[in-house]
Amino acid sequence: MRQQHRAGEKAFIDYCGPTVPIVDRHTGEVRDAQVFVGVLGASSYTYTEATWTQSLPDWIASRQRMLRFFGGVPELLVPDNLKAAVTQASRYAPKINESYAEMAAHYGTAVLPARPYKPKDKAKAEVAVQIVERWILARLRHRTFFSLAELNAAIAELLLELNERPFQGRTKSRKDLYESLDRLALKPLPQGRYEYAEWHRAKPGIDYHIEVNKRFYSVPHALVGQTLDLRITATTVEVMTRASGSPVMHDTVRDASLPRPRTCPSPTRPIGTGRRAAS
Repeated sequence: MRQQHRAGEKAFIDYCGPTVPIVDRHTGEVRDAQVFVGVLGASSYTYTEATWTQSLPDWIASRQRMLRFFGGVPELLVPDNLKAAVTQASRYAPKINESYAEMAAHYGTAVLPARPYKPKDKAKAEVAVQIVERWILARLRHRTFFSLAELNAAIAELLLELNERPFQGRTKSRKDLYESLDRLALKPLPQGRYEYAEWHRAKPGIDYHIEVNKRFYSVPHALVGQTLDLRITATTVEVMTRASGSPVMHDTVRDASLPRPRTCPSPTRPIGTGRRAAS
């Protein structure tokens, strides 16, 4: 049965199977780039780019660039059950990676992974992947690329042509349908930029310290033995109790040569400053 897609409702997300080799100009070392694909349900307006990996930071960054390319935010993001997106696959209640869920919340959208062994859930993405492989990657297969930026510039040029080419047997293109359907229905992009954060769990020992990236931070002594949630960005470390979900410690990541921040003296304070111990 043919699926019907409402304008602005869904963006389907996947990766191509084939990779693209990139040659280091100085050493001759070859590294394979992954090819990300996103497509809007109603118009089939497509976005694609190359990244070094399918890991969580690249996964989230690709989605941010995809949404900026679309110029708005759909109601739902529909990824495959990739480990970077789904920490526990389930037909009815999949568990979404916390960093990915936080990014989706920032953009005011939700994540609805395709169900395992249900190819119809991601049929739109699979078709888009095939088209990108045939109309973009196949045309680049005899070219040699020396940087990720060079590869993405070539992809962007062919992507423009792909979106502007009329569908077979029709007069309208993906871009035409995007302008008349999806663009008007997408939610606006948020004004503030999303700051990438990773979530981890830790349990302070009897010295009431936790380790983050080989550095130690003190927490209130009353939290010793409890499992704490850590939210880590490039500049901050937040520590939260699992019961309250509110930060009990907030610290700015500093260079070792700078003065150390103070210790948070009491767990009753909603936000304190943690002290990094000598590492």
